[in-house]
Amino acid sequence: MGSYIPCNSSEREQMLHEIGIKAVDELFSQIPDEIKIKHLNLPEGMSELEVGRYIGRMADKNIRFRTIFRGAGAYNHYIPSIVKSITGKEEFVTAYTPYQAEISQGILQSIFEFQTMICRLTGMDVSNASVYDGASAAAESVAMCVERKRTKMLVSAAADPMTIRTMRTYCDGSNTQLVVVPAKDGVTDPEVLENMLDDTAAGFYVQQPNYYGLIEDAETLGQLVHEAGAKYVMGVNPISLGIMKTPAAQGADIAVGEGQPLGMPLSFGGPYLGFMASTTAMMRKLPGRIVGETADVDGRRTFVLTLQAREQHIRREKASSNVCSNQALCAMTAAVYMAAMGPEGMRRVATQCLSKAHYAASKISDIPGFALRYGGEFFHEFVTECPGGDPSAVLAALEKEGILGGYAVEGGILWCVTEMNTKEEIDKLAKILLTEI
Repeated sequence: MGSYIPCNSSEREQMLHEIGIKAVDELFSQIPDEIKIKHLNLPEGMSELEVGRYIGRMADKNIRFRTIFRGAGAYNHYIPSIVKSITGKEEFVTAYTPYQAEISQGILQSIFEFQTMICRLTGMDVSNASVYDGASAAAESVAMCVERKRTKMLVSAAADPMTIRTMRTYCDGSNTQLVVVPAKDGVTDPEVLENMLDDTAAGFYVQQPNYYGLIEDAETLGQLVHEAGAKYVMGVNPISLGIMKTPAAQGADIAVGEGQPLGMPLSFGGPYLGFMASTTAMMRKLPGRIVGETADVDGRRTFVLTLQAREQHIRREKASSNVCSNQALCAMTAAVYMAAMGPEGMRRVATQCLSKAHYAASKISDIPGFALRYGGEFFHEFVTECPGGDPSAVLAALEKEGILGGYAVEGGILWCVTEMNTKEEIDKLAKILLTEI
């Protein structure tokens, strides 16, 4: 067994002498003693074979579900084999977007293609190279909306609670007020929104479809926002855009979302990516990296990082955002997935999600105690009531059958159905709910 030793003790002493200190601990003198960890209770080292067996025993504790009816922000979709075949190549897995853009044309072109596809999907004019995840994309959009006299951001109560919490964290750090707009019958209440849109409102964020799976009246909401002089941000499910109106067609100034459905497995929650796109009028406020197309001195097509000040990447205190990089491999994964599926494939996936979800909703809601909670239109998620208002017993019964049921929400269950769910699986789910609950 070998080890990596960056420098020996005499070399460390020489470096400490050169910078004028006597011990490594002095490098951390600004950190209060009470929060320093004095001792790490780590076990003795193991061989590679022992570590492999130990991790294997840990993995055996995982519950493996054959069927999934859960979404709530992360979705089980079919991933064509070509996606992993291409993105698993060594030159892509190990590459990183460089600061000197001209030395990595291949990676920059892959990002440019991703941006182009996101623009086509959302109908927006410009996209960035991606950010960490969908929640951070939504939070970053707040900074794009805020102005000197408009420092209040509105967000629909029907948005994903985790997204709202992430937005609140960002707002607390930037002295921006985040105000939640109440929902009515599972969707944003337009009358309340109109009353809350005063001259201090910088923008409004709505999720489409929303957290409860319902389709918001996005065009009406956008009109109210623009009439108040604020910016309109839509958080969208990219798969739904295979059949639904684009954010641009519904009046959005900024479109954001979680890119996980575009070829990324659930994988314990990551890595995923957040996409961000905007109108031309807003493009100079887009955070993170943006790749543009130009020509070199010989007139050849080439790609460069563009529209970003140097401070965006290396001087955080002067930057409009703390995003300095992008999820390059995940963005490439999304681009390969969209290229493999094509417009028709995206439409067919979205259509299957819609039709199968409505079939499942019909079967489940016919069972006593499982009525649909909301009457509005939905895409591939819907909420039902639960017998006795206790989802845990229902979900536990499904787990015994190897089925990951919906997500517990406020005494009900948020179900999700994608193209991965067969009619036989849906019928089996309904039968279990009818006979076992």
